[in-house]
Amino acid sequence: MQTFRRLSAHFDLIPAAINRQLSEIDIARGRQEAFALQHPAALESLKQAALIQSVEASNAIENITAPRRRIEELVAERTAPRDRSEAEIAGYRAVLGTIHASAPDILFTPNVVRQLHRDLYQYAAQPGGDWKGSDSLVTEELPDGTVAVRFTPVSAFATPAAMDELHRRFGEAWAANQHHRLLLASAYTLDFLVIHPFTDGNGRMSRLLSLLLLYKGGYEVGRFVSLEKLIEQSKETYYDALGRSTAGWHEGTHELQPWLSYFLGILTAAYREFEPRAEAVTAGRGSKAELVKAFVRSSVSDSFTFAEVKRAAPGVSDEYIRQVLRELRDNGVVEVTGAGRGARWRPIGNS
Repeated sequence: MQTFRRLSAHFDLIPAAINRQLSEIDIARGRQEAFALQHPAALESLKQAALIQSVEASNAIENITAPRRRIEELVAERTAPRDRSEAEIAGYRAVLGTIHASAPDILFTPNVVRQLHRDLYQYAAQPGGDWKGSDSLVTEELPDGTVAVRFTPVSAFATPAAMDELHRRFGEAWAANQHHRLLLASAYTLDFLVIHPFTDGNGRMSRLLSLLLLYKGGYEVGRFVSLEKLIEQSKETYYDALGRSTAGWHEGTHELQPWLSYFLGILTAAYREFEPRAEAVTAGRGSKAELVKAFVRSSVSDSFTFAEVKRAAPGVSDEYIRQVLRELRDNGVVEVTGAGRGARWRPIGNS
């Protein structure tokens, strides 16, 4: 709630670069909305791919993992969780589904936040939905094995009042409509993270609540491109921005700009990814071939599987992906080892 106590002061310091970024996002939002209206059926494959990536990535950030096939089955609700990790993955999928389906109708109150947290843990042994009962520190393990404090959250005693104040001030600012909705969503997410209202699940809840606020503000690219995946891919930058913007938070002397720049950067990246993906699933074979080739060019690992290409190229048939990979192999761009599902492809430049 500290950011909202001095909201105008924070927003008055916003540099021109961030205002240009806001304009770019708003223009991209208009193109995305037009595309979604013109090709709703074609974009269903993007929605499914983004759903799986979001569930996998947001949990992976917190070291909650499961085999990809199990995640796909849990997302499709074709199986029941087998262990604690799968229970938390299934819970995230449930809350994400609620937000995708009902964002405009979800009241944004502390009690609703608690209900969403309860649903996040609906398959887990420990119940969710209650504010934390003890104080804690947010820490990180450094490469040398030592543990450093990232920031000190609000005390357990002060948490209920802090969440009430945060939502009251946020609601007033949202209703006044004097500041850009993306600025308010970013500020809310930072304050929520520092309050750290739950014993566990705060990181995942922050990403779910961010998505909810983006949808309420009319920014729905998260339906088609996984924001959580983009955060996972930039995890070091995420923690750096969070650390820089939480310094001095309790005294009200913190700087919002590092976190704001990161938050808007993720959204900008999502809109930039949306357009080529959307064009590929609605256009001809040339665009779909380029989607496969773009994945190969951008591969950050030494090798990849057919399944990984397929996830990166939703809407492209298996046979066409195989055809493009064969052409790349014949042209000396990639090489393959193994056969069938166990085959691995490697860009020849990555040695």
